[in-house]
Amino acid sequence: MSAPGNSAPRPGVVTDPRERRLLVWEVVAVFTVSLGMSGVRALVRFIGILTAPVAVNAQTSTVLGSYAPDRPWLDLSLQLVAVASGLAPVFLVAYLMARGGESLRTLGLDGRRWRRDVLAGLGLAAVIGGCGLVLYLGARSAGVNTNVAASTLPDVWWAVPVSVLAAAENGVLEEVLVAGYLLHRLSQLGFRWFPALLVSALLRGSYHLYQGVGGFVGNVAMGLVFGYVYQRWGRTAPLVVAHTAIDVVAFVGYAALVGKVSWLPG
Repeated sequence: MSAPGNSAPRPGVVTDPRERRLLVWEVVAVFTVSLGMSGVRALVRFIGILTAPVAVNAQTSTVLGSYAPDRPWLDLSLQLVAVASGLAPVFLVAYLMARGGESLRTLGLDGRRWRRDVLAGLGLAAVIGGCGLVLYLGARSAGVNTNVAASTLPDVWWAVPVSVLAAAENGVLEEVLVAGYLLHRLSQLGFRWFPALLVSALLRGSYHLYQGVGGFVGNVAMGLVFGYVYQRWGRTAPLVVAHTAIDVVAFVGYAALVGKVSWLPG
């Protein structure tokens, strides 16, 4: 699925009817047990936000929260289990691709160009992160977004390491599945580059609906940029770096600044 100017070879389109059906059901199955179902839950929560007796921007959505605030060791254990379970769909995708003679390396998740991937990822993070913050503050001021509490972890020694792990898990899960795997499979099914890109971006926005309209629009925009970058470069590694960096800054930065700066609502 080549975007304009892409020099990477387009993956072969599957033409056998049986193989195409299996591929479609594979994609449906993967997202039913992962981010597709997260989108359904987010939609239900969004309806709850809209029908609540208080204004949208008077409500709070938590991204990374505590599971047992008064029991730090239990909380830590549950946080680690959550990170591991969040990565399970990535292992499923790796297995399914291996059965077809491919691997996560097919999606550009490897260390062959790690220096370039890190630099490109940090550059993307700076641009997307800055624009995302402006959009969030604007959407909240307009009354169409909730207060997003990026992290409400307790003040314990493991808060920062867990925040980094959770950020990395988000980066790997979302970029491997929504950017790499989905766009790769849609290409094999014969989708042209822009319709496939739009599907990927809308899916990314769907599971952020629990934050409000701003969260949806911002993540659709991020999905368009990240998906296009994947179509051009054929690599998820820089996207994982970028997503991880954005979430690390959001989680750690929010915990450090909330209540101390006026522009960051608590």
